[in-house]
Amino acid sequence: MRFLERERQTLEKFLPGLDGRLADLTLGERERPQGPALALFKEAGGSGVVVPAEHRGLGASAVEAVRLQRAIGSRSPSLAVATTMHHFSVAGLIQAYEVTKGLEWMLLEAVADQGLLMASGFAEGRSGQSILASSITARQDGDAVVLNGSKKPCSLSASMDLLTASVMLDTDSGPQLAVAVVPAATPGISVHPFWGTAALAGAESDEVRLEDVRVPPDMVVRTELGDDGSLDDIQTVGFIWFELMMAASYLGMASALAERVLAGGRADPAERARILVELEAAMGTVVGAAAPLDADGPVGQAELLQSLVCRFSVQDTIDRVVPRCLEALGGMAYVSGDETSYLAACAAALKFHPPSRASSAAALCTAFEGGPLVIG
Repeated sequence: MRFLERERQTLEKFLPGLDGRLADLTLGERERPQGPALALFKEAGGSGVVVPAEHRGLGASAVEAVRLQRAIGSRSPSLAVATTMHHFSVAGLIQAYEVTKGLEWMLLEAVADQGLLMASGFAEGRSGQSILASSITARQDGDAVVLNGSKKPCSLSASMDLLTASVMLDTDSGPQLAVAVVPAATPGISVHPFWGTAALAGAESDEVRLEDVRVPPDMVVRTELGDDGSLDDIQTVGFIWFELMMAASYLGMASALAERVLAGGRADPAERARILVELEAAMGTVVGAAAPLDADGPVGQAELLQSLVCRFSVQDTIDRVVPRCLEALGGMAYVSGDETSYLAACAAALKFHPPSRASSAAALCTAFEGGPLVIG
């Protein structure tokens, strides 16, 4: 079996031809803002990858989804990050339907049938603030809920058809965390420049503002925290999907460098093997952590804890492997073009996704001591 063969076979199974079409483009073409990568993803039916078959989607399992995502990350880092946000939003919508049996099924079918892309406006890049906090406020006004605030960065900001966002809903008993689903064409939604670096610019991670945006109440799903601060079922499953899909995506970016090392044949075979073994072991961890999402049993704090362990372990693997890949490729590869430095810069960004290691350290220790896993 060739390196990345299983992942690319999974991508070909669900989105035939997409890998080849991406490979035919230069890395610069795949990564530029408003480039062709997202359009190719939509044309291939990528919007419906994790939508269950009963809702007209392609019905990929979680294990298949992380493999597919690693394959995409190896071709286009920006596309991997952007589509992770979409899949994460879809997974949350699926779980919301499982819990509420509400109208979420209609949105899932629309996503699959119409190829809609869902942007994810949840945690924000504000130091020292809980990732569960939201800068978007929501209040009931007659037969609508009115939203105000902004999300930055928000991937897929230019290409989104729907925005899913965490909001603080004003209720009689005080503010309550909720999730709103808003069509991108709703009056009051606007997009503004925010992303200031070339790395991952194709993910369209700019600012989305909401000014007196009105949505029906049934498009706002209320979520709860347990008495001990733990997440409810909808939030728990969503977080697990997010951590594992991100881990797989960034492993794909590091794997793109390793693929170049393997093909170049320049480095000592022992060093090439060490690089490949580390990456394959990390992917095995991601697959193992994704498997419970495909099982019939409940998914809870134990699985959430494992997903965080997996994510931080993958982060460490990338930090070890990427510099060794650059060294193995040599200085001429680094200075003769910007592909290797670009991939290295992208792969390093996993550490910037929530939750951070520093903010999670105490929670992880508490959980391993038998207490609740409180993410914040």
